[in-house]
Amino acid sequence: MTALPSAKFDFLSQDVKTRTGLILGPEKAYLVDSRLGPLARKEGFASVEALIDAMMRGDKSLCVAASEALATHETFFFRDKTPFDLFEKTIRPALKSSLMGRRMRIWCAAASSGQEPYSLAMLLDEAGEPAVDILATDMSAQVLEKAKAGVYTQFEVQRGLPIQRLVKHFEQVGDAWKIKSHIRQKVRFEQGNLLENFSRYGKMDVIFCRNVLIYFDIETKTEVLNRLAAQLSDDGFLLLGAAETVVGLTDSLRPVPGHRGLYAKPETAARAAA
Repeated sequence: MTALPSAKFDFLSQDVKTRTGLILGPEKAYLVDSRLGPLARKEGFASVEALIDAMMRGDKSLCVAASEALATHETFFFRDKTPFDLFEKTIRPALKSSLMGRRMRIWCAAASSGQEPYSLAMLLDEAGEPAVDILATDMSAQVLEKAKAGVYTQFEVQRGLPIQRLVKHFEQVGDAWKIKSHIRQKVRFEQGNLLENFSRYGKMDVIFCRNVLIYFDIETKTEVLNRLAAQLSDDGFLLLGAAETVVGLTDSLRPVPGHRGLYAKPETAARAAA
């Protein structure tokens, strides 16, 4: 691994933080070569350092591409299982009375290549629940294109997806698997950044924002959580990753007792615990 001069690493770190909120500390310097190397070669640069030189000269498109390349897009179907159990056994029953016949609105933030929203779409399809809108957003146009296509490798469908669901909801296309159209049509994908204003999405009954806040500093976490709370309906629920919390960061949300990773506005959290 070739170490970058400190001035160039500092520029890269600050630019990535400004664009994405991600903290690229010295302990993650190893990511620079592994993730920006392919981008440098694709763009015709002799080295990562030459790529960063072009970024420092003001090439905004390269700055965006570098930020997307450095972001972590790790995801798989029914990841961690518990959030999906919570959705089926706790969230849906709790929302039934408050929805009053209107469509449930779900937002999967930082949805990457789409496995999380498609997992929810499969659950809702199996439950015979047609009255739902699922919005999935990510800052990367590249991963969103993959998500919209709904085509996954054998390795990707083997991660977390039971064989029964694979057979029911996918069709084989060569060596890959494509999600059937009735599942794809349940999810709407949009490019979106958690650092930007997302009030245009409207109020949501359920927000999945998992394994993203861990990459932010405390100030950014607090800001994002407060804006997520503003988008949540009064009776809605927020799901975070197992290593994430709202405690000590915002008073707008509270943990739902007995349900790790599940949060709501204070009154709803207290009512759900009763």
